[in-house]
Amino acid sequence: MAELVYRPVIGLARTLFKVWDLKIDCEGSENIPRSGGAVLVSNHISYLDFVFNGLAALPQKRLVRFMAKESVFHHKVSGPLMRGMKHIPVDRKQGEAAYAHALDSLRSGEVVGVFPEATISESFTLKSFKSGAARLAQEAGVPLIPMAVWGTQRLWTKGRPRNFRRSHTPITIRVGEAIEASRDKYAGAITRQLRERVQELLEAAQRAYPVRPRDTDDPWWLPAHLGGTAPTADEVRAAEAR
Repeated sequence: MAELVYRPVIGLARTLFKVWDLKIDCEGSENIPRSGGAVLVSNHISYLDFVFNGLAALPQKRLVRFMAKESVFHHKVSGPLMRGMKHIPVDRKQGEAAYAHALDSLRSGEVVGVFPEATISESFTLKSFKSGAARLAQEAGVPLIPMAVWGTQRLWTKGRPRNFRRSHTPITIRVGEAIEASRDKYAGAITRQLRERVQELLEAAQRAYPVRPRDTDDPWWLPAHLGGTAPTADEVRAAEAR
């Protein structure tokens, strides 16, 4: 079936990457299968993560169908685009329909993108993973593909103004080898393995990142354990509880 919306959106995104002069370093795209279903699993630090997750799949000629919160599908601009690209709306209070939709997509040979942290991590460290990605992969009989993005938080993240200037911002993407989601394993154990692998990929992306904060006002995008001023995970939880 012709992708009347997805492919033009990809073209627009690539044009914007050039306008913004982003320095994109992507390794491991060959780990995404060229055919058949797969669950692509990533950390989540920016509103634009799905764009770069999808970019990593293009060398394999795959289009990723992302699971995203339902409100995005009701927006007057993003809604028609999300529906046209066949992404999957998620009602967090009633997730059964989204799960069934994603399962059907996987069984029909699609790549489905999942952010198992559910929301953006304001500490820029990994939060706990929900088990939905592992359960989907088990039930559909498809592999899990772990990946990590870094630098996207400098473009647009929670609580910070957007930076869509010609900023020369580096974006680092690392895609790992497939993880089998065997039906005879507990989904929680697969989820723990998956989180460990995404953590390894995130650390690899951070080590490969070519720049450091420019001055004393810039380290907001680095997590505290790397010398930055982003809040720790405990600080984020405490702020959310107030």
